Amino acid sequence: MTIGNKLNLVRLRRLRAFNRRRAAARIRAEQEPALRAELFSTEQMERHGRVLAGQHRLCARSGANQLLTRLDDNELVLIHACERLTAATRRQLPITPAAEWLLDNFYLIEEQVRLARRHLPQGYSRELPRLRQGPSVGLPRVYDLALEVISHGDGRVDTTTLSRFVSAYQSVRSLQLGELWAIPIMLRLALIENLRRVAARVITDWKYRSEAASWADKMTATAERAPNSVVLVVADMARSDPPMIGPFVAEMARRLQGQSHALALPLNWIEQRLSETGQSIEHLIQLEAQQQAANQVSISNNIGSLRALSAIDWRDFVEYASVVEQTLRTDPAGTYAAMDFATRDRYRHEVEALARHHRLREPAVAAAAIA
Repeated sequence: MTIGNKLNLVRLRRLRAFNRRRAAARIRAEQEPALRAELFSTEQMERHGRVLAGQHRLCARSGANQLLTRLDDNELVLIHACERLTAATRRQLPITPAAEWLLDNFYLIEEQVRLARRHLPQGYSRELPRLRQGPSVGLPRVYDLALEVISHGDGRVDTTTLSRFVSAYQSVRSLQLGELWAIPIMLRLALIENLRRVAARVITDWKYRSEAASWADKMTATAERAPNSVVLVVADMARSDPPMIGPFVAEMARRLQGQSHALALPLNWIEQRLSETGQSIEHLIQLEAQQQAANQVSISNNIGSLRALSAIDWRDFVEYASVVEQTLRTDPAGTYAAMDFATRDRYRHEVEALARHHRLREPAVAAAAIA
């Protein structure tokens, strides 16, 4: 086999592997809800931080870096979503406001994915304490904190709330210096994760609306040509067992309501199907409108937070949140507090290294240095 043929074979294998991962990522994406929990005020986030600190249990050993693999999957899903939406706009098909937000800001999302990959080198997160139970089992504890911030803020990152949340957590259990420095990258990863989930939902709903549009077009064309034959198209649709969910029903209603008498037949059939489960067309239309609004808000919040992360001075945040920093600042001579940032950071790194080498807690090492 020639060198050229070998290179082509390697490229083919990589392409097949890429497509397999891409297909798998798309399938998983449709099964995962957005990171959208009950909205918490700053005071509620403080209480939540204390609760989480009491619940978290850590692994004794480091594990594989799952975050890079997940970041790759998230990128594939987001690329797939934007490819499908771009194709739809080229064919002048309608898309939702959330989809428009996604397309308009995809360049920023791509930039943030590259930035996340650059700040998360292979092996970086292995040094961070991991959870041994719960939804984030095996993942860094600080990543779970980032997920909680995104979930209970619907994608908004507010430095005041974040600082008080982290302080409340540390009133029960302190975080390592490495975890505090990892908060920005973990927030970025959580925001990208959430965008992937909302984007997957947007694409899934778009597929259902496209299916409804196809059936509605067939019925409209049949009603114009042979009104009595609409029943045959309805029978075909019934045999296909379409999903009686918001996107499909809302699109059918939008296209068929107020049209000819023949087109009332499919709507009556849908209404009858929904009545079997205690639902109605009007109710699903309302739910679909609410879902579209929620998706739009989530995407806009997440994109706004990705922009804001780059503007935050994380050096001030870490020094404010660090238990080690607060301990070293109790230096009776006041020498430590008078140092510049680079020198203080060198002291903190020494504390970190000593704690790791002797398997001690960082605050204990800092307290011993002051003593």
